[in-house]
Amino acid sequence: MSHRLPQASPEHVRTSDGAFYDDLDGSLVEAWRLLEEGVRDRHSPCHTPSLCTLDAEGLPAVRTVVLRAALPEERLLRFHTDLRSHKVAEMAAQPRVALHAYHPGCKIQLRLTGQALVHHDDEVARKAWQASRSFSRLCYGVEPGPGAAIEAPWDWHQGEDDSVDAESFRNFGAVLVKVQSLEWLYLAARGHRRAHFDWRGGALSKSWLVP
Repeated sequence: MSHRLPQASPEHVRTSDGAFYDDLDGSLVEAWRLLEEGVRDRHSPCHTPSLCTLDAEGLPAVRTVVLRAALPEERLLRFHTDLRSHKVAEMAAQPRVALHAYHPGCKIQLRLTGQALVHHDDEVARKAWQASRSFSRLCYGVEPGPGAAIEAPWDWHQGEDDSVDAESFRNFGAVLVKVQSLEWLYLAARGHRRAHFDWRGGALSKSWLVP
């Protein structure tokens, strides 16, 4: 039996690139549009970007996170994490992180860098927790914590109802990343386009790059 790969739904494919193909500002708007779409639509490839931190040995550590908020005006991205996970300790030691997302339907790659701040037991974390689904909250009640060594693959357990809600919240963190740079690559059939945006000097610096 042959199997067909799932096709991108129409809303995931940009039908016209006239708004950003040769327009730096339009490219930046399109980049944030894809990130905002990733928050709203769990089927969007931008819903699950890759996060890169530096581990205790100074080596890159990459994993997938779920994008929960994208705020262009504030240049903020948010994802959630278990406070016991390795990436929390890594971000505490080195808050500079990188994120990567690729949208095959639009043929656009996004590479971002920024400063990460983990929020716990504050207004940011509580609002994020209240907006989370019950099933998602249960994940933070897993014992032992994420990344702990176990003898057998089943030697861990997770709560099954909201009775563990308060206990799970103690392990919950909402991570805000303040975007400092964004690189945008568009693999267009009529000619690729690549642009770089950087806020580290205070004001926005933007330029085209060779693809």
